[in-house]
Parts: sequence; structure tokens; C-alpha cells
Amino acid sequence: MPVIKRFARCQIRINLKDHSPPHFHVLFRDGREALLSISDLKVLRGQVVHRELSEVLEWAAANRQFLLDKFGEYQK
Repeated sequence: MPVIKRFARCQIRINLKDHSPPHFHVLFRDGREALLSISDLKVLRGQVVHRELSEVLEWAAANRQFLLDKFGEYQK
């Protein structure tokens, strides 16, 4: 699973040959994981507190097209 972006407490990854809808994984250092939809940045799966995702959400909102492009690239 390629790492797209690293943060202090987590990292964003996108799986190769993954399922729809377009999404990314947020892996926390403590082992928790959340899946977020790229289109609306909603949590699809995972137990996280919104404040834990604030930095991720800010970055993802500014880089949504990049995430969509990477998701499409990795599904080929």
C-alpha cells in the first residue's frame, strides 16, 4: 500500500487494485485505521475522533484532485 502523505500521528495510503468508491486509508501510529471517501471526505469505516483527522482533512481538501488521480492510477 503506497504512502501518499505522512503526518506526525498518521499517514495516508491508497491500496493498489482497491474497491469503489474512491477512498484513502488513514493509518495511525497506534494501529487504528480509518477509510475516508475522497469525494466528500466522510469516514466510511473506522473509529476516530474528528480532531484526530483535522490535519488530514485540511490536507485532503486542498489535494482532492491529486488523491482522485492517485486512486485512478493505482486501480489500473
